[in-house]
Amino acid sequence: MPRISLAKPSSALWALLVTVGIPVRGAASCESLSSLAMKGGTVTAAGTVAAGAFQQPGGRGNGRGNAFASLPAFCRVAATLTPTSDSEIKIEVWMPATNWNGNLESVGNGAWAGSIGYAAMGTALAAGYATASTDTGHTGGSVTFVVDHPEKLNDFAYRAVHEMTIASKAITAGFYGQAPKHSYFNGCSTGGRQALTEAQRYPNDYDGIIAGDPDVVASRVHAAQLYAGQVAHSSDASYIPPGKYAALHDAALAACDALDGVKDRVIEDPTRCHFDPKVLECKGADEPSCLTAAQVDTAKKTYAGTRAGKGALWGLEPGSEAGWASLSGPQPLGIALDTYQYLVFKDPKWDYHTLNPEKDVPAAEKAIGSFMDSGDADLRPFFSHGGKLVMYHGWADPGIPPMFSVEYYKNIEEKAGGAKKAESSIRLFMVPGMGHCAGGDGTSTFNAMAALADWVEQGKAPAQIPASHATRGQTDRTRPLCPYPQTAVYKGSGSTDDAANFSCKAP
Repeated sequence: MPRISLAKPSSALWALLVTVGIPVRGAASCESLSSLAMKGGTVTAAGTVAAGAFQQPGGRGNGRGNAFASLPAFCRVAATLTPTSDSEIKIEVWMPATNWNGNLESVGNGAWAGSIGYAAMGTALAAGYATASTDTGHTGGSVTFVVDHPEKLNDFAYRAVHEMTIASKAITAGFYGQAPKHSYFNGCSTGGRQALTEAQRYPNDYDGIIAGDPDVVASRVHAAQLYAGQVAHSSDASYIPPGKYAALHDAALAACDALDGVKDRVIEDPTRCHFDPKVLECKGADEPSCLTAAQVDTAKKTYAGTRAGKGALWGLEPGSEAGWASLSGPQPLGIALDTYQYLVFKDPKWDYHTLNPEKDVPAAEKAIGSFMDSGDADLRPFFSHGGKLVMYHGWADPGIPPMFSVEYYKNIEEKAGGAKKAESSIRLFMVPGMGHCAGGDGTSTFNAMAALADWVEQGKAPAQIPASHATRGQTDRTRPLCPYPQTAVYKGSGSTDDAANFSCKAP
């Protein structure tokens, strides 16, 4: 790749380059970035990847089904960051060789992280972004990395993404000869928590942030997840076999699908649904199409959740039943159990059956709240420099109860001084029928990044986001996603599978 001239950098860029030790003398070829002297880190590899040639480490190479075969040529830089003596944060930065849109999109992780998010990086790169990802300072998806390594835990909880952000901006500036015009973060699940953590702890890192299905307040979210498992296994009789989920789901749809005036096997707004699973109670012998009395009680408690101290442990919503194995299956959700065993009680043998929300959630808040919880609703420092936040959450999420996002959004509104003030900086999109981050019966395919970029770069706040559903690769329904508390309302004529026949309206 030819060298790219670097005009005299701005004072802000100059400070950024000097911070990480990059000589301010001009842009570099991709391969020469391997010699960059980074403060608090080391570039471990730098090289140009030809169009369609990327092969994911440990994954399949090129060929049928290769998700990276259509990627353009890019400069791939890997680095290890060491903000503490016990830190080993791996990052990668990918930069399009041509047609860079001038911006950076960092991507988040899932569960305990432990790997680079190559798939999400590929999506960002294909859209023209320079992109970055981190393993958050450890390898593999197990929680055991936290044992006797408090700094590695801090890296995972909040520091690694921030360190990655500083380094990736500088690497991008060194390659192109100019800093990114705008920087974005895009994550779901754990990545959604990372997104909110960035807005809260490091409000100047990003101009726009997407937080999907976020693990907002880990101490309470993971307690709610364990509570669902505890309820399902309170006795042998209480367990609902997965073979009964379909009947429960169908019953919930029969009760609430048509509340929005459209029968489409999607509950538009589950908060309006007052479904009583007792309608499924067996009249005679137990069979797959009915629930026993004990199973009816389990379903009711799974929907209702419970309280813990001053806060709610929200339950799952009607419409989520097909995915209940996530929390109510044979085993409790791994990350929730790990959190309470390793971080709260520091006892790998702690039994989730003994969970006492009134006592254990306050203990969790004390033990992990300062670094794992991301529920600070005062985002005024992020908003004050023009930062924009797009949140989304699937109403049918069977893993993270969606009302945690609604609760957090309402808290942001209150801190911002009311809904009118908040809406200039944040939008929440509750996605009907969507599961955890994707999938489900609803229109769960949408481009939140395009909506966010229009807001940040053109001042066009997203009044709605186009969304679609596909069956066997063919789009069979489109709908607008509406900013909470609005919902998509059928206009009364035309196909109910066509977004043009719906409008967003407040309740």
